[in-house]
Amino acid sequence: MPNYNSYGAKELGHTRCGRVIFHWGKRTYIMGIINLSPDSFSGDGLGNNIKTAITKVKQFVAEEADIIDVGGESTRPGSAPIPLDEELNRVIPILEKLAKETPLPLSIDTYKLEVARQALDAGANMINDIWGLKREPRLAKLAAQKKVPLILMSNQRDVSPRHDTTFPDIISVVIADLQRAIEQALTMGVPLENIIIDPGLGFGKTQEQNLEIIRRLEELKVLGRPILLASSRKSIIGRVLDLPPEQRLEGTMATIAIGIAKGADIVRVHDVKQTARVCKMSDAIIRG
Repeated sequence: MPNYNSYGAKELGHTRCGRVIFHWGKRTYIMGIINLSPDSFSGDGLGNNIKTAITKVKQFVAEEADIIDVGGESTRPGSAPIPLDEELNRVIPILEKLAKETPLPLSIDTYKLEVARQALDAGANMINDIWGLKREPRLAKLAAQKKVPLILMSNQRDVSPRHDTTFPDIISVVIADLQRAIEQALTMGVPLENIIIDPGLGFGKTQEQNLEIIRRLEELKVLGRPILLASSRKSIIGRVLDLPPEQRLEGTMATIAIGIAKGADIVRVHDVKQTARVCKMSDAIIRG
């Protein structure tokens, strides 16, 4: 395994995604969420309504998003996987349309190889794998062949540590899981500069563990890759504030500001306009 300790926050370099280059460490980048599942936990699912999706993406562009993440299957706790054809029918027509109408790079949120393959052919520029290659290791080979960035998320839903006393330190669990995923991706030919990591808030972790991940986010810097923080409207906020998803804006902004202070390089959000303001202010303080 490579010595990830040799990479520091100031040495992350850059990642090309479509026509855009992310210069890590310069500022915080914003990923706007387009949910095409009608049963999204956050209440913003669009189904396969192309017109509504295009309108929302145009709004995100105006509000200074840097990349759009398109997903067709809900990942809320307890949700059931949808058939391959259904996911393809949701995401491919919209990706084809977005590729022609938006200047922003597009990410496909999927862990299914065929969805990722067709999405890249339709115009997507990045793969966002919520299983960190556990479900489909060949996603790394596809990312290498297509020369696109790959987001690797740490997901504990398969070995949830919440009831396992052998996992008292969630940060150690997440780092080990992401190291495994990084090594897999590198072995498959993905360049280090094309790998982004996500600690996976939620996804088999307890409320206390989720809060601890944000509190100790900077420890993930040992992996030497840009950190994506996806806290937007999640239950970690709802449990603290006792509010439904559509009322978790302020809580989300708090996690983003603290996340940036702790080393987040990109944030995945539903509310781009407010996030852009928080990122600008936080970057002015943290990055100078």
